[in-house]
Amino acid sequence: MDKSIIFMGTPEFAAHILERLISEGFNIVCVVTQPDKPFGRKKILKQSEVKDVALKHNIEVFQPIKIREDYQKIVDINPDLIITAAYGQIVPQAVLDAPKIMAVNIHGSLLPKYRGGAPIHYSVINGDEKTGVTIMEMIDKMDAGGIITQAELPIEFTDNVGDVYSKMKKVGADLIVKTLPSLLNNNFKVIQQDEDLVTYSPNIKPSEEIIDFNRPVLDVYNQIRGLNPFPVAYFKYEDKRFKVYKAEIKNDSSIVGMIMNISKEGIEIGCEDGIIVLKEIQPEGKKRVLVSDYVNGNVELEINKTCD
Repeated sequence: MDKSIIFMGTPEFAAHILERLISEGFNIVCVVTQPDKPFGRKKILKQSEVKDVALKHNIEVFQPIKIREDYQKIVDINPDLIITAAYGQIVPQAVLDAPKIMAVNIHGSLLPKYRGGAPIHYSVINGDEKTGVTIMEMIDKMDAGGIITQAELPIEFTDNVGDVYSKMKKVGADLIVKTLPSLLNNNFKVIQQDEDLVTYSPNIKPSEEIIDFNRPVLDVYNQIRGLNPFPVAYFKYEDKRFKVYKAEIKNDSSIVGMIMNISKEGIEIGCEDGIIVLKEIQPEGKKRVLVSDYVNGNVELEINKTCD
C-alpha cells in the first residue's frame, strides 16, 4: 500500500497496533514517540515500546521533547495520514494540518464517554459492563473530534485495568486495520459527537488511590481492580501503606474500616454494606504477595484493629 502514514504512539498498547499495521503491509514512513527516559535506580535510558517496534522494522523514529515546538519534520514529510495511539503529548494544529487526508486518533472508550487520559481506569472504577475503541478525527480539542468508527468490548466483573487493556489493544488493532482502506481512499463519514453525552476521564490523582472503606463494598472492589496494575489502590495501617492488587466481595455485616478476620482465605475489612476480602497485597517495603502466603510470615495487621 503506497499511501504514506506517520504513526504516533508510545506504550505497549500503541506498539501492538503499530506491529499489526506493519504486518498488514501499510506504508509507515515515520514513527513519532516520546523521548527515551531514565529507568530504575541506575537511571538507564529506556526507549518506548513503539520505538522498539519501529527500529526492528527499520522505520525512521522522531522523538521531539516538545512536539508543540518541534514538529517541522512531520510537516516536511507531508504524509497522506497520521495515526495516533496513546502518544502522550498534545499535538499542535500544525501537525493536524500536515497530512493530505487527516489525522486520526485511536481512543480507548466509546466516545463521547470518557474523554481524557484514563478512560480504561474509569470504565472499571465505575463498574461499566462494556467499553470500546473509537477511531476519531483529531482536532485541537481533547478527544472532541468526529467519530469515524467504533467497536465494543465487554468488561467482566473480575477484569482489572490490565485485563481490559489487553483486550483493547487487540480490538483497536482490528478496528484500525478494518477502517484504514476507507480512510486512505478518502471514502468515509464523520459523525460529530453529542456534546450532551460527554463525560471525562482525567488522569488518576494520588488522592484517588487511597481506599476509603466508608463506602459501599462494590465501590471499593471496583476501585481496587480499576487501579490494578497501575497506579494501585492502597490503605494505611499504623502509618504503613498496604497496596491492594486483588480482592473479592463478601456480603456480611461488619464495622467500617475494621479488620474482621485474617486467614489464608484473605484479609477481611469492613465496608459500608459488606466486607472486602483482600487476596493479594504489597505491604510497604516488601514484595507483592498472595495473602495465603503472607499469613505464613510476619503479619503486621491485627484482627479488630481499624485501618487509617
